[in-house]
Amino acid sequence: MLKKLFGKKENKAPAEEIIVSPLNGEVIPLEDVPDPVFSEKMMGDGIAIMPEDGELMSPVDGEILQVFPTKHAVGIKTQSGMEVLIHIGLETVMMKGEGFTSLVKEGDRVRTGQPLISFNVDLVKEKAKSTVTPVIITNGDKAGAIEKFSSEHAQAGTTKIMQITDIK
Repeated sequence: MLKKLFGKKENKAPAEEIIVSPLNGEVIPLEDVPDPVFSEKMMGDGIAIMPEDGELMSPVDGEILQVFPTKHAVGIKTQSGMEVLIHIGLETVMMKGEGFTSLVKEGDRVRTGQPLISFNVDLVKEKAKSTVTPVIITNGDKAGAIEKFSSEHAQAGTTKIMQITDIK
């Protein structure tokens, strides 16, 4: 009883996470991504965005786990421990970082809507297989459920694209 009154409050991780669109653009099902690594969910479940511009924003509050050396992908860990991978375009690793500028580094704390990477979308259209950008939950086994929301047009930093519930 006294511990309840005077004890330290536990900082419990949220039991659910809202994932917002990291880009302005059209939301498409992951199954429609023309790469089996993503469409067959080999890296995890998620959704994809066809970007209209080259400003990638954080879809969650969290910590940067990794910015790939070629700056075409970033991993973020949320407060609840969910891991989100955002992979800009398909076969963009072959661009070796050309046209990509990282605005964050490993260990940075980020807020929803914060710019993470800027990229030249026209150069990606020219040099990569596709601009489609998968947003993947890589540790979905921690989630009770992942609900996906479709939207003809998503606005970066505000449009809800996924909700993860019953996080273990």
